[in-house]
Amino acid sequence: MPIKTLHIPTADGQADAFAAFPDCGGRHPGVLMYADGFGIRPVLREMASELAGHGYYVLVPNLFYRHGPAPVIALPEHIGEEVRPSVFAQLMPLIEAHTTERVLSDADAYLSFLTTQPEVGAGPVAVTGYCIGGLLAMRTAAAHPGQVAALAAFHGPVGVDGPDLFSKLTAQVHLGHAEGDMTPEALGELNQALDAAGVGYTSEIYPGTIHGFTMSDTDAFNPVALQRHWDRLLPLLDRTLVNS
Repeated sequence: MPIKTLHIPTADGQADAFAAFPDCGGRHPGVLMYADGFGIRPVLREMASELAGHGYYVLVPNLFYRHGPAPVIALPEHIGEEVRPSVFAQLMPLIEAHTTERVLSDADAYLSFLTTQPEVGAGPVAVTGYCIGGLLAMRTAAAHPGQVAALAAFHGPVGVDGPDLFSKLTAQVHLGHAEGDMTPEALGELNQALDAAGVGYTSEIYPGTIHGFTMSDTDAFNPVALQRHWDRLLPLLDRTLVNS
């Protein structure tokens, strides 16, 4: 899949980003993909390219562009448990500085940019995210109910903003939770809140997983769960974007 380096105008400057899309020409449904807290790196390019191979234009912005271009901090090739504490010590100030106001302002810019690209077709878009990106995807979908038709979040803290956020969602939703992040009781409470908000969703714990299970460059990686993620994500996009 072609990968294009991009710069997205925002209220605070320019966000560096990349897009992966089919090489067959034409226009394709747009997907905004939010990275996990580790940010843009080879595994994100692999995942975006995989998704693009199914017929989508996938835009992946550098969430922390205000602090510099990606990679904002130096990352090892494999993010093992022995280096996670030192990596997160550098990342947490960036994550904490990425306020809800900044998230929503950036989301406006990202979606405006995505929908005006020549390779992107008219119609609704999807938003997907991993880890903290899952929460960003929720906030983006809630802020753009007429534009975002599908939302998928994986091992993300999606309940942080509470039920008020759910009531703003009109997208079809899939939430894939890590077993290490979510008890069955907490899942039941989350799903009850989604039901009460009238959200069309699937929400499940992926068996035998810990936080970060989709990322092949970490010790959390679970290949069976990554395939389950594709098995949930691709039909969701097909229903909401391809046939819209």
